[in-house]
Amino acid sequence: MPAKGKHRRPKSPRFSRSIAIAGTGGAALALPLMGATGAHAATPASAVSSAPQKAAAAAPDAAEKASTKTYAVKAGDSLSKIAGDQNVSGGWKKLYDDNRTVIGGDPALIHPGLKLTLGGKAASPAAKSSGTSTQTTKTAPAKPAAASGYTLPVQGATIGTSYKTAGSMWSSGYHTGVDFVVPTGTSIKSVAAGTVVSAGWGGAYGNEVIVRHADGQYSQYGHMSQLSVSTGQTVTGGQQLGLSGATGNVTGPHLHFEIRTTPNYGSDVDPVAYLRAHGVTVG
Repeated sequence: MPAKGKHRRPKSPRFSRSIAIAGTGGAALALPLMGATGAHAATPASAVSSAPQKAAAAAPDAAEKASTKTYAVKAGDSLSKIAGDQNVSGGWKKLYDDNRTVIGGDPALIHPGLKLTLGGKAASPAAKSSGTSTQTTKTAPAKPAAASGYTLPVQGATIGTSYKTAGSMWSSGYHTGVDFVVPTGTSIKSVAAGTVVSAGWGGAYGNEVIVRHADGQYSQYGHMSQLSVSTGQTVTGGQQLGLSGATGNVTGPHLHFEIRTTPNYGSDVDPVAYLRAHGVTVG
């Protein structure tokens, strides 16, 4: 007879949170059971739509575009005048900074027809041409300079008083240059590359610029309303020197143009013959 004593109640088997799967060798592989919440994985943050963020980022760009406008430079304009007339915040310096890519290195060198952006930075020429559109726009070809690098000091002008015209109104007894009849504010160009040896008030010539060229000759431009260069500056052929006007001893707006062998009055030579010798058609 078995000994008396307390019998322990057999323990019921514990169920672990795994199930046994028989392997080919009879061994069991325990796999964890997935909880109820495991069947619903959390939505990744990257799957959330980014449309509102894109819209918010685009809003400042749209606002900036809406606040910008384009201004076409007119005869007689300067950056300070434009900034004042158009109420540009930051004045002419901000206007120049925003349009440096189209104006270039000299803020005084603006010419009629130049497009400036007001209220934002202008796109660089490279950026404007980087699009994939194949549409092209036809533009009128610019009048090329002569193969020698020389050009007319002003385009589309008629000659008024010719060289060597006699008259008591001139201290030398004759006209020392040639007059191109143009309205005030017309762009005046250097006829060739050179160095500015004088830029300022020239007495009877009003505001004048004198440029020394590689051949040792000097070109002189008188009666200008505004100067775009300064003494000592290097210029290229066709670069703007200033705007025409009626300063000094004149009866009306025009450009007085001379070619000299020295920078001084009285060393004049025929300017029309000089330009023609360099391949430039005059009149």
